[in-house]
Amino acid sequence: MNNVFKARLIHLAPILISLLFGVLCTFLLLISSIETYIVTPFPEGVSGSLGNAFYFVILVGVGASLLYFLLKRRSHRLIKLITAFAITTAVFMLSFTYLFAAFSKFSIPHIEDLILIMSLITTTLVSFSVLRIRSRVSNLIVLCLGGALGAFLAASVPTLSTILILCFLSIYDVFAVYHGPVGKIALNGLEQLRGLSFSFKNVQMGLGDLTFYSMLSGHMLLNSSFISCVASIVGVLLGCFLSFKMLERKGMFPGLPFPILFGLTAGLLVSLLQL
Repeated sequence: MNNVFKARLIHLAPILISLLFGVLCTFLLLISSIETYIVTPFPEGVSGSLGNAFYFVILVGVGASLLYFLLKRRSHRLIKLITAFAITTAVFMLSFTYLFAAFSKFSIPHIEDLILIMSLITTTLVSFSVLRIRSRVSNLIVLCLGGALGAFLAASVPTLSTILILCFLSIYDVFAVYHGPVGKIALNGLEQLRGLSFSFKNVQMGLGDLTFYSMLSGHMLLNSSFISCVASIVGVLLGCFLSFKMLERKGMFPGLPFPILFGLTAGLLVSLLQL
């Protein structure tokens, strides 16, 4: 982080774009007849939701540790291979899901074949832009990818599990930035992980932060109301700005705790007031 960095409202623009794209993706799922599947391994309930939260933390921790290990060993080709596979798979899955959701209410002959072709084209263009071209377009794609992934998780994870996952990941983020692999990755060059981060006016953020912001707002839209969704977005943006203010002094700061705290609190309070 640049020593002359000063937090400004403009720094919230990329996060707002990602959140709005996530809301659009969530809306497509909301109005469509597409069936979503639960991706958590344990059934919803106190013990099961705790297990799901630990499961996500372990997945994130193992993934970050693996990337740091490869960066430390300068295995750049293997890193590119892993990130390329992950991004290509995610983009194809998300493209197919949201295109199917968008066209599900229309009677179009051979719609599945058409959606498959469109998904393949989208995946090819997006993967090439992110992995081969350094530009504002690739940054925009990362923002949209974070929003789309968050919306997918919002529809695929039950409410209690969502709340605990976001809370546990926020706690883990503090450890990971200051004592774990995330902070070490940032020091070794987060910009090397194409498709897994974006840079905007001296600010670097990971794809995971964007994903979980959109998971929060998307879940509010799907399971509460539009007003709760808006409240959570305002809370996330407020938390992000506070995090950026902390960056002015610390140079590195976890991206999840404040946005998740404010976003979750605002969304849940509005939901309770509407009961």
